[in-house]
Amino acid sequence: MSHEQVKTAGEISMKSYLVLSILILTLISGPVVAGNIADQTGQMVFSGADQEAGAADQIDTAQDDGFEADIFQEDQAEQSTHAMVADPLEGFNRAVFVFNDKIYMYGLRPIAKGYARVVPTFARRGVKNFFNNLFFPIRFVNDLLQGKGEAAGMEFSAFFINTTLGFGGLNDFAQKYVGIRLQDEDFGQTLGSYGIGNGFYLMLPVLGPSSLRDAVGRAGDSFINPVNYVQPWELSWGGRGLETVNGASFHIGEYEAFKKASIDPYTAMRNAYVQNRNALVKDLTGAQKLKDSKE
Repeated sequence: MSHEQVKTAGEISMKSYLVLSILILTLISGPVVAGNIADQTGQMVFSGADQEAGAADQIDTAQDDGFEADIFQEDQAEQSTHAMVADPLEGFNRAVFVFNDKIYMYGLRPIAKGYARVVPTFARRGVKNFFNNLFFPIRFVNDLLQGKGEAAGMEFSAFFINTTLGFGGLNDFAQKYVGIRLQDEDFGQTLGSYGIGNGFYLMLPVLGPSSLRDAVGRAGDSFINPVNYVQPWELSWGGRGLETVNGASFHIGEYEAFKKASIDPYTAMRNAYVQNRNALVKDLTGAQKLKDSKE
């Protein structure tokens, strides 16, 4: 074998190793959703209950304003009725749950713990802010699709402020100094606001808990995710890996605590996920009912 052939083989081997490493970092993102059901962006696994409490507060406020109580009582009854979701693929879903659990416990978790030890909190916070700012198109487009013009305007304002004064989004200047607080939006929520139900429950390999509606929504969001258009593709996948590990570093221990507190972690996760998603959609449809009532 010539020197050039050896050199070429070595370059291919190094490139393959790099690609494989990035792929592994990206794929182990799934159970982050287990400890961070709401997002892609930073809420705890128990956030479903918090969202439901927030929705209930909005209902109480609306009642105090003089709107008819039966509308809101009906909303609450519907939320309880639809808290569950069909799970015809439970056998498959449970197998995937175990698979994702192993990937998290023996892959992402130790990497995230090591990353958190090496990278200071302020730097990790900056990375988190950067990606949150980068995902602006997903939230902005879905705000528009949901008819939330004011929220879309706030999104655009926050993006402009954070991109300029916040040094490319590293600093959440809009929230810290202007008081603009953004809400996560995605195409799954948009479909829900149009009256499309969950469908059946899905535990996606690597990606974690979902539903038929949210799986379709995830595919829709991928078309407006800026990271998917970064070139070369190695840089795009590297960015995914960084965002995954950095995000997981803020939630170390949450997934483990969730499992420990659950008699059946699979069922607990399914219920928490569905309740959280229903609460997010209910917030959208409830807000629309309030708007219609005022008009």
